[in-house]
Amino acid sequence: MSVPGDMAQIVPYLYYEDAGSAIEFMERAFGFEIEHAFRDPDGGQVLTAKVRTGSGVILVGPGMEGFGTRAVADPDMVSAMIYVFVDDLDAHYARATAEGALVREEPHSHFGGNRQCTVSDPGGHRWTFAQPIDTAPAG
Repeated sequence: MSVPGDMAQIVPYLYYEDAGSAIEFMERAFGFEIEHAFRDPDGGQVLTAKVRTGSGVILVGPGMEGFGTRAVADPDMVSAMIYVFVDDLDAHYARATAEGALVREEPHSHFGGNRQCTVSDPGGHRWTFAQPIDTAPAG
């Protein structure tokens, strides 16, 4: 099996009605960085982009009916969730909520051994951010 050196074997691909705005939100709210983007030469719309945080990578683009994909911005219904480890959960939560992320679960200790919170972005995707309890402040 051949996987590019900077990619994991499994990479989430998220679809948004406005991929450019979604990426801007991820940069501001979650601290992600856009690594590269392919844009429509006519209108500049993001067709696909690689977005990174630490060693994690996701792909982002608009839903395209021709490929059988669609963006669904219904924050009450999801078919997937993204689970991301962060260094400081409370600071990350404060940043995300200040940018308008919809709170699903406030930071709490989870039975799985992590302190975590869950939010939705404007495109309706759910994100759980976690910090191992042995590195998290009490709370």
